[in-house]
Amino acid sequence: MGSQIGEIYKVSIFGESHGTAIGCVIEGIPAGTKLDLDLIRKRMAQRKPGQGAFTTPRQEGDRFEILSGFFNDQTTGTPLCMMIKNHDTRSKDYEKTKALLRPAHADYTGAIKWHGANDFRGGGHFSARLTAPLVFAGAIAEQLLDALNVKVISQVESVGAVNCKSLAEYDDIMPLLDQFDKTPLLIHPDYEASVLEEIENARNALDSVGGVVETLVLNMPVGVGNPMFDTIESELSYGLFGIPAVKGVSFGTGFELSKMRGSEANDAFIIEENVIKTKTNHNGGINGGISNGMPLWFRCAFKPTPSIAKPQDTVNLETFKAEKLEIIGRHDPCVALRGAVVVKAVTAIKIYDLIRKEMANG
Repeated sequence: MGSQIGEIYKVSIFGESHGTAIGCVIEGIPAGTKLDLDLIRKRMAQRKPGQGAFTTPRQEGDRFEILSGFFNDQTTGTPLCMMIKNHDTRSKDYEKTKALLRPAHADYTGAIKWHGANDFRGGGHFSARLTAPLVFAGAIAEQLLDALNVKVISQVESVGAVNCKSLAEYDDIMPLLDQFDKTPLLIHPDYEASVLEEIENARNALDSVGGVVETLVLNMPVGVGNPMFDTIESELSYGLFGIPAVKGVSFGTGFELSKMRGSEANDAFIIEENVIKTKTNHNGGINGGISNGMPLWFRCAFKPTPSIAKPQDTVNLETFKAEKLEIIGRHDPCVALRGAVVVKAVTAIKIYDLIRKEMANG
């Protein structure tokens, strides 16, 4: 089963969207860590549904309960188990259409893989609901990274045809990091109205829209990562593709590098305040799969929410006949909106794990 991430800071996810509960087991939190519960609640609130017209109206408080590995307000060093009970499920929305394969969902692949025993309600274990425990684990990793002065910032860079200013274009990113720490949506306020209008237009058309989440990792130590198959790119991508709806990851200038000449794409080395840096950052802070000290910089492409109200062609898995499907239920018109804090969380998990592995190797 592939619902685990990390080697030293290891996170295992459990549960289903409409089951009794979801949660995670985290190994590798240093003993004696005073968890910042306010930070965890803040990140969980940025992800949770039911916050407005542009997210699913499903009402889940996402109140977490720590079952083990936490005593006298600090971690014990043993596995920490966290659980979130599901409440506002409305499973009846899925009963009438359970034999109809929802396009772009995992209904068909899950049914075949587990011989029809899969929990289809709300997507079961494939649901974006499972990102709640990821955000919990990511908030702890964020706190642990903060002690190392490593910062992760993510934003919604684009939705549909609306593009926001890239994080790489800011001369000073720290004010934006502080601003995003206080808002429910990780969108720059200058672009929020345009982004929300694009989402509203899709929703009014009984449709959905995709988006791109951009991330920077600041103060990254030099020398983290490995060549070939254990590069920072491959390690991060492994985690990021575990987020439902992520269909693409690109680092630095990404695919635009293929249109450049070497003289344009190469990041020239310079010395600034007695520190070796690069003049540009087309390679996203990575050379040979290893961090070079510049900000790690990458983007994640989120596909449009597959659950839409428009009639769609599908197949009935029981009758093997073509049918029309009209999805009933409560769904995000743009998953990238809440996806930004999930990308931030997964990034924190993977980066903290990579740094810990580097420390273990001396």
